[in-house]
Amino acid sequence: MDASPIPVSLSWSGGKDSAFALFHLLQDPRYDIRRLHTTFGEQTRRVGMHGIAEELIDLQAESLGLPLDKIYYPASGDNRAYEKAIHSYLDQLEASGISQLAYGDIFLEDLRAYREQQLASRGFSAVFPLWEKPTGELAIEFVKTGFKTLICAADAELISKERVGRDFDRSFLEGLAKGVDPCGENGEFHSFCYDGPIFFRPLPISVGEIVEQSYDILLANGERGEKRFWFADISAAAQ
Repeated sequence: MDASPIPVSLSWSGGKDSAFALFHLLQDPRYDIRRLHTTFGEQTRRVGMHGIAEELIDLQAESLGLPLDKIYYPASGDNRAYEKAIHSYLDQLEASGISQLAYGDIFLEDLRAYREQQLASRGFSAVFPLWEKPTGELAIEFVKTGFKTLICAADAELISKERVGRDFDRSFLEGLAKGVDPCGENGEFHSFCYDGPIFFRPLPISVGEIVEQSYDILLANGERGEKRFWFADISAAAQ
């Protein structure tokens, strides 16, 4: 007798990796995708470095036909506060009979280990449907499959302003500088998915101004430094 599909909550950023992870999971009879969960800044009501507004994630979930759970974390940058918010969400999942979470990570070993450690401490487990797939092949497959995605944020030192707010397509991939991962797995750029085979209908969106923001970050040499990013002002278009 076949085992019942495992109920799963998918970590949803609104970008191409989580969208493609969902695409693969929906075709895998081992899993039953019950819901999505997204983390938002408590003050900004936006998705981390994607800069995507909460209302746009709501539109995605509606078009996907999946319930969306929202996790809010404070702007303090305190990792303990973030973990507290995640553990509170795990309480909610546990009560609903879900003990597995899915992620769109591809090759960041440290991040995967961190996620698995946090989940294991609560008796949860993780699934990574895109894990260790070659990112160049994955990017082309994503485009061929029919997904439509905008570049919503990018490292200003690696991606020109003119390429932000435009589609993630073959032209974008062919123009990437040497050393930039085709899926932006090292944080080079982020995306927002607005159409594709997992959506019931395309999202009505418009792209406004491309703005620059600078952040004080910890550099690889251990010193503090400034990092500049471009952000596309994406909003829901009037119907």
